[in-house]
Parts: sequence; structure tokens; C-alpha cells
Amino acid sequence: MSTVKERLERLGLSLPKAAAPVANYVPFVRTGTLVVISGQICFGPDGKLGPAHTGKLGAEVSAEDGIAAARLCALNVLAQLDAAVGDLDHGVVKCVRLGGFINAVPSFAGLAGIMNGASDLMVDLLGDRGRHARSTVGVAELPLDAAVEVEAMFEVK
Repeated sequence: MSTVKERLERLGLSLPKAAAPVANYVPFVRTGTLVVISGQICFGPDGKLGPAHTGKLGAEVSAEDGIAAARLCALNVLAQLDAAVGDLDHGVVKCVRLGGFINAVPSFAGLAGIMNGASDLMVDLLGDRGRHARSTVGVAELPLDAAVEVEAMFEVK
């Protein structure tokens, strides 16, 4: 069985540095065997929000860019999880839940497909441990006009 790092490399990805919070909250809370990850927006590997990932789905952001934004959110979630547990291979029991917020025009009906970018990557990297419950919600705005934000809950050792 390959490690999360090997799976990342096969996909041409790497975990970014865990982003520091920008307000009065913490990036994750560990309580008992759970880690709750605060919402992560679609910062790229350079720690910046790219122009293709700002704005609304159904307007200036294409479905393909929305899916890519959700994948970036998932990578940022995993970076926070790695900071919380120190070892994604041995410290993580299961992804319990993902919550997705999609910055979209009211008529955009493809919310679930956009969130699949995060869900699919979680399973690609964690295998069966990445299968999770999920909620996906369309919203009027997100911080920094990000296209997607993802929060998560994990069972850990």
C-alpha cells in the first residue's frame, strides 16, 4: 500500500504549508479522537488565491475551475490535518465529514459536481479512509471572493 505522500506525488501534487488563521479562530480543534478543520479556501501552492478560483460558479468561474478549486481546498484541509496529527498515514482513522460552500449564482445547479473535486481527492489520497458524509451548499459570498470553501471532520488516533 502506498503512502499519502506517494499518492500525492503520483498525482503531481504536494501538501501546501498549513495556512494561518486571519481572524479570531483556530485552523483546527482536536477533541478526543476528532479533529475539526476550519473552512479552507482554494489557496494555491503559492499560498495565493488564483484568478481562476475567484468569483461565482455559473458566472465568471467555470465548472472545471470550480472542481480544481475544490481540490485545492481539500489539499489545504489535509495540510491542516497533517499539522494536527503529524502523520496522515498512521494518525488518521477516517474522514468523517466534508462540508462544501460553493460561491454561486442562484441558478447554478451543479453544486454537487463541484464538491466532487474535494471528495474525489480525499478518496484518491486516503483510500477507504477518505470516504465521508458530506453537505454541499451554495452561498452568496465567500471570504476573498473565493469560489469554494471546504471544512472537515476526521477521526484520528
